[in-house]
Amino acid sequence: MNKTVLVMGGAEDQHVQHMYHAIKDLGQNCYLFDTRQFPSHIQISWLADSGTGTLKLPTGNEIDFKDISAVYWRTINKIDVPQTGDTSLDALAYRDCMSTLRTFLNGCNAKWVNSWDAYQYHQEKPLQLAKAAELGITIPKSLICNSASKVKNFIKSVDRAIYKPVYGGAHTELIDESMLDMARLEKTLAISPVTIQEFISGTNIRSYVIGDKIFSAELKSESVDFREDNTTQLIPLELPHPISDWCLLVKEALGLEWTAIDWRRNEQGDYYFLEANPSPMFLHFEKQTQLPITKTLLELLLS
Repeated sequence: MNKTVLVMGGAEDQHVQHMYHAIKDLGQNCYLFDTRQFPSHIQISWLADSGTGTLKLPTGNEIDFKDISAVYWRTINKIDVPQTGDTSLDALAYRDCMSTLRTFLNGCNAKWVNSWDAYQYHQEKPLQLAKAAELGITIPKSLICNSASKVKNFIKSVDRAIYKPVYGGAHTELIDESMLDMARLEKTLAISPVTIQEFISGTNIRSYVIGDKIFSAELKSESVDFREDNTTQLIPLELPHPISDWCLLVKEALGLEWTAIDWRRNEQGDYYFLEANPSPMFLHFEKQTQLPITKTLLELLLS
């Protein structure tokens, strides 16, 4: 029996295209859903009394919420609300569009890979770190702060420290003495808070957790942030038993169907949780390691 799967994201995204074609190649119904086309080219209808609705796509296909078996969430792009020139009306229209879109995200009872709630949790990375610590998982000492004096005191309390955005989206960098001038710190932190973390000397490990399956590799690189290093080597490995248990704990606690967990392993073999991504890129990882990420994702979506 054919299933109907939505792939959320832009057609220009290679992961969107990869999953779309992989699902179609299995003979399943698959449609692209790019939120940038709502409300001008996508229509969402919802009957509140019965909890039913439809999604009409730019292709003309109109799909009942109840007929959608799964949604693969690569990205949620901004919605594109036409501007009228009336700022009050434009603001109202935006709020109404987002409320209607969230109704679909929460009201469609498909298998979400991953859900809106899980996606939202990822936006608050400090809470994600705290949840891992609450589960008994080791994390680096971390401070999220916009107080220059507290940042400076924290940096003095660890051997070496790194900084990165609270939300993400930029690379991690080591902190050096030139960054600790109080005037510079105060000016920077008056603009936005920052995440300061103790630097864990060692190597990066990435673990893809798909359902109850785990695929991991060491990312061998001399850079503080391996994303800056085009020569990074990916070496598949089996996680020690306690760490594989941690992977499943994190996935469940954060409400994820699948995730990529980043670890830092020190020279003594201890693992430190860094973050769990609800919509990770995986094509390069899969190509380099030959681990069956796509196949396992498809099994999860179509099960």
